[in-house]
Amino acid sequence: MGTPSRVEITVLMPCLNEAETIGVCVDKAISFLRSHELSGEVLIADNGSTDGSQAIATSGGARVIAIPVRGYGAALQGGIADARGDFTIMGDADDSYDFMNLMPFIGALRGGADLVMGNRFRGGIGAGSMPFLHRYLGNPVLSFIGRLFFRLGVGDFHCGLRGFRTQRIRDLHLKAMGMEFASEMVVRASLAKLAITEVPTTLKKDGRSRPPHLRTWRDGWRHLRFLLMFSPRWLFFYPGVFLIGIGLLLSLVLLPGPFALTPLISLDIHSLVVGAMAILLGSQCVSFAAISRRYAAARGFLPFSANVQRFLSPITLERVLLTALPVGLLGLIGIAWCVLTWASVGFGPLQYGSLIRLLIVSMTAICVALQVALTAFLAEILEIE
Repeated sequence: MGTPSRVEITVLMPCLNEAETIGVCVDKAISFLRSHELSGEVLIADNGSTDGSQAIATSGGARVIAIPVRGYGAALQGGIADARGDFTIMGDADDSYDFMNLMPFIGALRGGADLVMGNRFRGGIGAGSMPFLHRYLGNPVLSFIGRLFFRLGVGDFHCGLRGFRTQRIRDLHLKAMGMEFASEMVVRASLAKLAITEVPTTLKKDGRSRPPHLRTWRDGWRHLRFLLMFSPRWLFFYPGVFLIGIGLLLSLVLLPGPFALTPLISLDIHSLVVGAMAILLGSQCVSFAAISRRYAAARGFLPFSANVQRFLSPITLERVLLTALPVGLLGLIGIAWCVLTWASVGFGPLQYGSLIRLLIVSMTAICVALQVALTAFLAEILEIE
């Protein structure tokens, strides 16, 4: 099993009331280490079990540490901090993962990988081991979003069996306490430019008689929320650019007058209002993107990006204000024209027509100018030491 002075492998299992399966998992992990003559340990990060899981694990030869803070992520954070191995392989203690077949993970780590993900869809998913919604909706959708947002070649974003270089993951200073810890590890590893690879693994129905700790909709939302918050581009910037583009198109087309799409369908003032709202909402989204990216880099939970810095560094407060000023002035000129037109009829009733179109566009320009200017001031406030 190795000596205290040199441990290559830590097999880490989070545990909360797993008395039915913890003994089997520990036996398999220890048998694996012995059969391959590996220097290793089995570490159980216990999250407050009350069913005797700790004693079962200890009697089987595992080392048990108590993690007082509840949560899947909290247990794994404590286990990773206490792991003695150069490499850590983590997996659930419910007997759903194959602890007798860990050599693909170890081989990839020895070959230079920093994080090795298991892929259950490539290795095989046993009957009844994964709920229908998880297999055909939750996992595929969240994995696709993860690949899209972070340009990762990982097919199974949420596989619980994975291996990593212990110190590399410690250096990420992971924070998530719940199930979203699985997403945080992959995302933060990707942002830190760690070498990530994937190996096939299997999943079988777990050996517990009680329901799993995982809650489909609650934990699915927590994973999605995490992915969105760590990608200001997809949460704010891309939707903002899309909305601004749609709004500008509608405004340019409809400012002169109604626009006929077909002999029976035409766009008019109502569509112009929609375009104005799209511009306002889009400009706010882009503002949020710029602020959140700067703030995230300053706080250290998103890495410094040379490309982002090249884009943002020329955008000083003064330059933004000089850009917003003419936009706001054009809006004021448009409103002044509308007021003068109204005055010409003694401030009485108006035939709206082109006047209301100009008023909508002018008000939009003023609101956008103010939004941009205030965003620039807020960004400067966040930069204050």
